Amino acid sequence: MAEKLIAGVIYPDFQILDATGPLEVFAMANRLLGGDPAYRVVTTARQKGLVEASSGLTLLAQTSWDELGDDLDTVIFIGGRGVQTAMKETDMLFAVRRLSSMARRATSVCTGAFLLAEAGLLNGRRATTHWDDTARLASDYPRVSVQGDDIYVRDGKFATAAGVTAGIDLALALIEEDHGRDVALSAARMLVVYLKRPGGQSQFSSELSAQVKSSSRFEDLQRWIFDNLDKPLTVEELAEEAAMAPRSLARRFTQELGVTPAKFVERVRVDAARRDLEDGVLTVDRIAFNRGFGGADRMRRSFQRALGISPQEYRDRFRKEKSA
Repeated sequence: MAEKLIAGVIYPDFQILDATGPLEVFAMANRLLGGDPAYRVVTTARQKGLVEASSGLTLLAQTSWDELGDDLDTVIFIGGRGVQTAMKETDMLFAVRRLSSMARRATSVCTGAFLLAEAGLLNGRRATTHWDDTARLASDYPRVSVQGDDIYVRDGKFATAAGVTAGIDLALALIEEDHGRDVALSAARMLVVYLKRPGGQSQFSSELSAQVKSSSRFEDLQRWIFDNLDKPLTVEELAEEAAMAPRSLARRFTQELGVTPAKFVERVRVDAARRDLEDGVLTVDRIAFNRGFGGADRMRRSFQRALGISPQEYRDRFRKEKSA
């Protein structure tokens, strides 16, 4: 098996976790596979030598960009505070285009997506970045279809991940593509990433989203929804609880939280059911009933919309990792 060259591109003021997280996943896969290394993992910068991260820590760039050749398999453009300076540098953008054209897969973590976007490589493609930067990515690069909620997005040879831990999720997905699910799951276990998340999963749980976007008018209603998932939770019931007319509630709720009441309730139900499935105690049918889905079929459709997998597949992934 020929080893695949994985190169993480760093620059001054990069985010060190964006680099070390995914690169360590590939290194872990080497240890799990045994024998000849499956991956050769390097860091690369304008010049060899130490590069200071935004934390003040330094990482050794083992190669310069110019030393990388046609054996490059996967390039990872790391995010960080310094990306705003890096993306204005002509030689950086030239390197982004050159390395992306040579590599089988061109990827980014967090704000590393801005390097790909500035180089014009994400035009007409779907992409994501850290939740705090998705609006800016969409505004600055209108030809990019920004998926603001996803933890990572694949579009052809390009893959973009949200912040920090999402880079680990993306690396695990690439290892699964190369060596199968068992190796990826074993790497996740060894790194104590207890669950390998699918790319379409939200960057936020519904509870965290509610905290970020909470308003005094709907804070109590959100809390009531979390506590009453076994109820039907129709718009009429929510309106009665909030002492508003149904149409007014639907309009104001959507304006302030960016999601309809029905979609919010569905997301909260999915998040609660995920925790139940991870516990591994209740049956899928019982969880569907307890969390207000009304039946396993409806819960399965909700899981497919939210996560791209079924409740049983979600449980199987968790149980396999937990039992090993």
